Amino acid sequence: MKNLELILPFSIPPSGLENDLLKAMQTPALATLIAFAKRMPITAIDPFSKALIHEYLLADELQGAHDCDPPVTLNRMQDMGLQLTEGRWFTLQPVHIHIARDHLVLTDQRRLDISEPESRVLFDIAKTAADEAGMTLQYGDASTWFLRADGWAGLKTASADAACGHNVDIWMPDGEHARAWRKLQNEIQMLWFTHTLNDEREALGKKVINSVWLSGGAGTLMRQNKPTHTAHSFGDLLTGSDASSTDVVCVLLEQLTESAINSDWGQWLSQIQTLENEWFAPVLAALKNRQLDSVTLFCSDAHRLASFRLTPWSLRQFWIKPSLQALFTLKPA
Repeated sequence: MKNLELILPFSIPPSGLENDLLKAMQTPALATLIAFAKRMPITAIDPFSKALIHEYLLADELQGAHDCDPPVTLNRMQDMGLQLTEGRWFTLQPVHIHIARDHLVLTDQRRLDISEPESRVLFDIAKTAADEAGMTLQYGDASTWFLRADGWAGLKTASADAACGHNVDIWMPDGEHARAWRKLQNEIQMLWFTHTLNDEREALGKKVINSVWLSGGAGTLMRQNKPTHTAHSFGDLLTGSDASSTDVVCVLLEQLTESAINSDWGQWLSQIQTLENEWFAPVLAALKNRQLDSVTLFCSDAHRLASFRLTPWSLRQFWIKPSLQALFTLKPA
């Protein structure tokens, strides 16, 4: 590995909180990387795009219309070790939708704490509805299932993360087969509503699982623009065989996503400190020691993407002081 790319969703702070977060952050390595880097032009997408901007980056779909989320389902199935079969497959996720003042809002699935036994019960019930509709439902893990619906090729969906915290009416599947989807969704919701599992969850203080979210429709494997590696730290990445045999390595670091989507900025600060210790500081050291030829940071919020690129020569700009201002004062291009 000579060139490292780090994708950092929700590393761009929200408007109005920049100063408070900046005062609380203790991330000198990140400040050095940002201040000494060459900044690329900012990319921005429409706020009503059906996926987050980093999701389009990974799918090589930053250009063009964003009226549907990337077709990632078969890639997810492959990553889970499932056998791929022909057909149109969608990701189906058990979720909680709550009632706001005058609309329905999708809750972040990460905070539902769905256990494997609970998920299996819900899956078996949902599979009954899918079977009756002539469709195939396949289990992935506790939070991710897969629905085969060959006739729904034109159905436009939104990623769950893009829809979280918003009026779900805007983000629901749209197109010729939207009514068929709503019918299946309603069937599953009614079956779950009468089951004792949600009563048991409520008694434990958990949110009920009262709906399903459909996304990522795909008929073929998606060619990923940036295949990503997984590692808990930069040290783990260095010892990985895949990384050592590759010239350019891209790592998706999603630690900030949950806290940002849920406006939990205390947790966000804690997570970015972890990233400082496990990634930014050792990456900066590797750049100084010329273990790396280049480092590129892709920083984003929901709709903006900024890129910062460094080489060992970048660090020779002795007149520059470490600062996060270039990240905290971003404006759309």
